[in-house]
Amino acid sequence: MDLAVKMREGDGKKASALRQEGFIPAELYGHGLKNKHLAVPAREFNKVFKEAGENTVVTLHTGAEKHPVLIYDVQRDFLTGEVAHVDFYAVKMDEKLKAKVPLEFTGEAPAVREKGAVLNKSMTEIEVEAFPQDLPHRLAVDISGLDDFGKTIYVKDLAVPRGVEILVEAETAVITATEPMKEEEVAAPAPEAAVGEVKVETEEKKAERAAEKEAKEEK
Repeated sequence: MDLAVKMREGDGKKASALRQEGFIPAELYGHGLKNKHLAVPAREFNKVFKEAGENTVVTLHTGAEKHPVLIYDVQRDFLTGEVAHVDFYAVKMDEKLKAKVPLEFTGEAPAVREKGAVLNKSMTEIEVEAFPQDLPHRLAVDISGLDDFGKTIYVKDLAVPRGVEILVEAETAVITATEPMKEEEVAAPAPEAAVGEVKVETEEKKAERAAEKEAKEEK
């Protein structure tokens, strides 16, 4: 996957001016490479990013030079949602690297359809290690085996491509079919005093009144 970009000296044009011309300000760095300031065609970048994401190697063309990179960071305008700035990280194809790969949940869980279960996702991405060219764009999680409450898919159950090492414990839960929450039970009324307790209290009161009466009569 290729992406042609332009070099810009120093800060070059102001970011706002670049964006008005259809470019995104960007930086390229990594592996001893001197930081390079770039201007990336917005339309072409959006196409590449949609397909590659942040964990697929892209070849940047900066004039006569080529750089295998990962799209390391993408900042968006909080009002428009458009890409405002991009960081590219240069990689070496013969060195493994760590990256977080998104999980894609596929299929249909029978427990949801037949029993009204709720799917509890413990993770939506997972950290892996691989050579840049072996990094998967995403990892599929087939949920068709979740046919009852309590059924869980663990990291050890994931289908992992050759050359990719998962950096998460094998027994870590990925997704679980759980029983739906029940409505809160109506609070029970406060327990009434036992008849025996009331009787004892009444007898004590009678004894107190009798003692008071007797004391008055002696006076």
